Amino acid sequence: MATTYRNGTDRIGFESEGGNVLTFDFRTFLVSIALVAIGLISLYSATYDAGASEMFKSQLIFALLGLGVMLAVAFLPERWIRVSAWPSYGVALLLLALVMVVGREINGAKAWIVLGPISLQPSELAKIASLMAAAFFISREGRELTNWRDLGITGAIIGLPMLVVFKEDLGSATVFGALLLGVLLWAGADLFLLFALVAPVIVAVVALWSSTAMYVTLGLILVAMISFRRSVVVTAIGFALSVVIGFTTPILFQKLPEYQRVRIEVLYDQSNIDPRGYGYNLIQSMLAIGSGGVTGKGFLQGTQTQLRYVPEQYTDFIFSVTAEEFGFLGAILVIFLLTLLVWFAVDTAFRLRDKFESTLCFGIGVIFFYHTLVNIGMTVGLAPVIGIPLSFMSKGGSSLLVNMAMVGLLLNFYRFRTDVRRI
Repeated sequence: MATTYRNGTDRIGFESEGGNVLTFDFRTFLVSIALVAIGLISLYSATYDAGASEMFKSQLIFALLGLGVMLAVAFLPERWIRVSAWPSYGVALLLLALVMVVGREINGAKAWIVLGPISLQPSELAKIASLMAAAFFISREGRELTNWRDLGITGAIIGLPMLVVFKEDLGSATVFGALLLGVLLWAGADLFLLFALVAPVIVAVVALWSSTAMYVTLGLILVAMISFRRSVVVTAIGFALSVVIGFTTPILFQKLPEYQRVRIEVLYDQSNIDPRGYGYNLIQSMLAIGSGGVTGKGFLQGTQTQLRYVPEQYTDFIFSVTAEEFGFLGAILVIFLLTLLVWFAVDTAFRLRDKFESTLCFGIGVIFFYHTLVNIGMTVGLAPVIGIPLSFMSKGGSSLLVNMAMVGLLLNFYRFRTDVRRI
């Protein structure tokens, strides 16, 4: 007969024949279901009486399929997940290559493979596949990210799909960059190296704002790098990379497609927003969020939403729908639930002893965190509009299925935690 256990967070588990304690993480399960439900409600409102009811029906079908995928993944044998890491990675790369050949451009991004009524976005699958492959590589015996060879291979695993996606969809490519940084941090990569990777990004952002600020930033970065007390050669190479990025960013910026360039310019100088041009989306989104007040205008009562003033309000700007119709309280609820989900992923990662499982859980937390930060930032003018969907809520079958599969992985690994005590 199974022996019952209880852990410090009051979740019940049962001892399996092999001695592992099997538990079900209801906290992660319920939070993810709540987010899907809020997303469906917001999507219904965003497409209500606009000849787009098929969008809601499609998302509802994907939500039900996603629930099945989530539960199936949650109870898969762990070794199946581990073994599927490289095959999944190979399939993802193949699909990304296929997009470059037969992909269809939607909203300025050539990132979809269309098969009749079904649209597949391979970059969504590539995120979790890259994470699984990197986690598998890192977890092998003898792998150390203080070793340049192992570090380079890990970077290549995530960097290869990132480069392919960059040619198709700039927004999705940035997710891979955040994922790489998170995986390296969690796996114990050298802090100087991580700083050397982040520093050029900081310089690039500042360089688009002001050349004077860029010089000041470079000076601070040099002081910080010297404080690590590494060899002169290593410090010089790291600093040189930041300098090169700083001076080339404005040049490369001018080579971006106009719609991407203007979206970034709007972020830096909102006083020059063209209300009838590329700034229209942001203005309407901020009006919708601001007009919601504390409690909102009510379901199906949002003026901006129902009159379709907010473009792409069922995808990139779904958060503005929730904020307008359910107000500050509804917006805070969404942010709170997404924050909880990120925290649960990181908490599970901390409680797992297996390096593959813990790296995978932490990486999933990074993906959810980045999507939340950038998407909500987009809707309030704190981030450029680069097409990052809001996890579980934005319209998109590929995104929803992958998100729920990632929750399934969290549930799966949580079942085999060992930090439990007898009742």
